[in-house]
Amino acid sequence: MKKTIKWLGASLLTLVLLAGAFGAHEWYADKPILFRAFLDREVVKIAFDSPETLTSLGFLESVGITGHNAKLDDDRPEKTTELFATIKQFRAGLDQYDDLEGQEALSQEITAYLLDTFIAAEPYKLHTYPVNQLFGVQNGYPSFMEAQHQVNSLEDAENYIARLQDVQRKFAENLQGLKLREEAGIIPPRFVIDRVLDEMQAFVATPTDENILITSFGRKLENVDSISTEQSAALLAQATTEMTNHVYPAYQLFIDYFTALADKAGSDDGYWHLPNGDQAYALALKLFTTTDYTADQIHDLGLTEVDRIQAQMLTILAAQGITTSQGFTAAMAELSDKPEFYYEDSDSGREQILVDYQLILDEINTGLDEAFRIRPKAGMEVVRIPEFKEKTSPGAYYQQPAIDGSRPGRFFANLYDVKATPKYGMRTLAYHEGIPGHHFQIAIAMELEGMPFVRRMAPFTAYTEGWALYAEQLAWELGFQDDPYDNIGRLGAELFRAVRLVVDTGIHHKRWTREQAIDYMLANTGMAESDVVAEIERYIVMPGQATAYKVGMIKILELRQRAQQQLGDRFDLRDFHDVVLKNGAVPLDILERLVDNYIAENSI
Repeated sequence: MKKTIKWLGASLLTLVLLAGAFGAHEWYADKPILFRAFLDREVVKIAFDSPETLTSLGFLESVGITGHNAKLDDDRPEKTTELFATIKQFRAGLDQYDDLEGQEALSQEITAYLLDTFIAAEPYKLHTYPVNQLFGVQNGYPSFMEAQHQVNSLEDAENYIARLQDVQRKFAENLQGLKLREEAGIIPPRFVIDRVLDEMQAFVATPTDENILITSFGRKLENVDSISTEQSAALLAQATTEMTNHVYPAYQLFIDYFTALADKAGSDDGYWHLPNGDQAYALALKLFTTTDYTADQIHDLGLTEVDRIQAQMLTILAAQGITTSQGFTAAMAELSDKPEFYYEDSDSGREQILVDYQLILDEINTGLDEAFRIRPKAGMEVVRIPEFKEKTSPGAYYQQPAIDGSRPGRFFANLYDVKATPKYGMRTLAYHEGIPGHHFQIAIAMELEGMPFVRRMAPFTAYTEGWALYAEQLAWELGFQDDPYDNIGRLGAELFRAVRLVVDTGIHHKRWTREQAIDYMLANTGMAESDVVAEIERYIVMPGQATAYKVGMIKILELRQRAQQQLGDRFDLRDFHDVVLKNGAVPLDILERLVDNYIAENSI
């Protein structure tokens, strides 16, 4: 009974934080009076079923509720079935409200779109590779513990150890889901199995005192004044024991399973080879692009964009004295051979990369007044991708700040191969992941006042990644990439996203092999081979996701051009960005309607 009362109290308190004060009726009623109360209540219910989500969001700790930080998620396959049932109930509840207007009507439409998308995916819920070289519990767990689990007190430290003790249960539950996929004929390609085995075997081969779970725990303990040196030593000793008793045995479960599975895996990499794979891929494209574009349409768009962008790049390279008569691949190889564009391959060289990224972001952050009125309150920092997983990680990624401001947004940079970080590409990457890219869009959405929680966290990839790619071009338009080589970096990044349209659809629709896709990307981007291999392998385990970037960027640029043409002197870039950012992430057709409304309101 005590646990139930505490849970309900925590839930109600969270609702106050998220949606303002409302009574018990709004929590228990089938149809709360306030529509926003209904939306936030349903999202809170889902969030409270995931202690890891609560830790990542970080809003309960500020009011003294920390019990969730001692637990890991329930990952039994039955929980997925329960989640789909919850989502269907949530969706049915939306239809109770038939007289909404303004932002409430928009919230209803966006939520319905999101829930309908999830429901449509239910028949393909096993069409995933939940343990792969890019993401999964095997690398997500240590990353979560290192980056998300804060240690500010003795209780936090004890909760950290409790999560070490709980990991074997979590891995065993994930293993149940893997076996269900195997029974359904959904087995990852052989290279995926080889990659995760290498990763996990290296993880368990690491001495416990050098493992990221222990070293990061030690660093966190050092920063807590209320924990004595003796207590810290005892906590570290206990954590080390739990590594031996629980963590490494959990990884051994997966090592044994994938070792036995390897002989069943093949070299067909596209979704087409899975049961109902063509339908699953078509749904993935719709999910990630929020459009009805077919795979053939996306493939042809990619080919057209590759030709256009390469022509622009060759013109710039020729003006810089680079030989272009032998074609794009040779020209980019000549550029890549110039040592002045690379940092020293050393610890100090890598440290300088992080410093220079921060300087780039600090510079642009002070020069955006003509383009933006709204700015995120949350800060942002540049950090290195943890070394244990950087070999198979993308070049960079962004991590959202905590809702309560206790953790800033983070731009994670991959420093595994310094040749993959040419200086002329750093500005573009910083603008994409940081300012005015993901950090602006995601942090601003999280901070929107009066918005239901689902609007502040909506995961519409075409919008979020389209904005980040648009931000790269915007920075160039605002004068932050005047150096011709920096512009080559910008165009190279856009070309990279255009090539993605070709290779993603090539792999999953046109039945390209992994090697064909690697060869095409190497020939048409000028990227380092290590990056190309990691990217192609990413598209294989995340079908459709890579197509969202260019599709979203093209739509945002199309809408901006429409607004400029129709408004003329009345067009203000800051107004346009307000429309795009102040509504949170939305499907592209809804974004188009919002911009059209803005145009109509300002045409009078």
